[in-house]
Amino acid sequence: MNEKLKREVKRNEERMIAFRRDLHRYPELSWQEIRTTNRVVEELGRIGLECRRMEPTGVVAELVGGKPGKTVALRADMDALPVMELSETLAYKSENDGKMHACGHDAHTAMLLNAAEALVSVKDELRGTVRFIFQPAEEITEGAEAMIEQGVMTDVDNVFGIHIWSQMPMNTISCNVGPVFASADVVEVHFTGRGGHGAMPHACVDASVVASAFVMGAQAIVSRETDPLEPAVFTVGRMDVGTRYNVIAEHAILEGTIRAFNPQVREKLEQAIRRYAEHVAATYGATADVTYRYGTHAVINEADSAMLAQRVVTDSFGRDVLFSDRPTTAGEDFSYYLQDTPGCFALVGSGNAEKDTEWAHHHGRFNVDEDAMVLGAELYAQYAFAYLTENPF
Repeated sequence: MNEKLKREVKRNEERMIAFRRDLHRYPELSWQEIRTTNRVVEELGRIGLECRRMEPTGVVAELVGGKPGKTVALRADMDALPVMELSETLAYKSENDGKMHACGHDAHTAMLLNAAEALVSVKDELRGTVRFIFQPAEEITEGAEAMIEQGVMTDVDNVFGIHIWSQMPMNTISCNVGPVFASADVVEVHFTGRGGHGAMPHACVDASVVASAFVMGAQAIVSRETDPLEPAVFTVGRMDVGTRYNVIAEHAILEGTIRAFNPQVREKLEQAIRRYAEHVAATYGATADVTYRYGTHAVINEADSAMLAQRVVTDSFGRDVLFSDRPTTAGEDFSYYLQDTPGCFALVGSGNAEKDTEWAHHHGRFNVDEDAMVLGAELYAQYAFAYLTENPF
């Protein structure tokens, strides 16, 4: 633990919270983070860091230490969600109607800026380089790939990220070895039957019946075709069928999501969904067209990196703060940074019933216990310092 980092993060706490509230008041959706990008650039300039604007939004900055060494990247996401904020008492409530920081990305951005300022204060002691990645468009799982394509991971030796987590209690941090977030894929199934009069089903092939049979039966793919010790989820969230009460539907369009931690399970689920859709359609004399789109990979924490993060937590905050949370089947595009580079992703607990911060992410009442941001900012900074110190060459 670097004591100066701890002092600097705490010293800048009020500025960090004010910056987070500013972003919360003016949230911007994926690929629209223009004001947010400008505000980040302003803050980086204030603390003396040159930066590069990404296309169309996003920022990357770099701090070169006083001693040679490796490069560690720290990532924060910046985008908001198309969610109506439901709080009536929050002083910094969203002023952009129908848009809200309902997932904590405003806090992530503010925490990373605080960490950057703290690391600048120990520049001469740093053995290497810290790269700060302020990423857009995480909520639509496009930002990480775009940033990587623009070179933010070039020559990076390790990468670290944080997510504020309302489902964990305050004063807890989790960074387990292995799976943290699931892969998140999207499937669309288009069934085509033969439409006709609602009073003459014998002359038709009812696409609504085909779609219903598929939805009801497809859960057997998870319950009977995957290893029960390998978690998987298949959810059909949208079904668009029919045009009128007395017309047999000719078309049915279904959209769903598939979640898994094991890449082999992920591939098996795709194959099974395609097979099941085709067989169900054939049973009723219909046809099926399946479009399967791979989304984010599973976030799998590399062992050495996760264990380093755990040591940082216990050294900086005490053993009682270290928490072992179960993996979640939510998705996170931080997974793209981990495809070719070792690293890990930590969860910082923000749930506090007294401050009403236990609402689920993406809910209109979601909010952050801002006391958690001090832990998050210091964790960013201490992880980078520790990695560079322990891996000098």
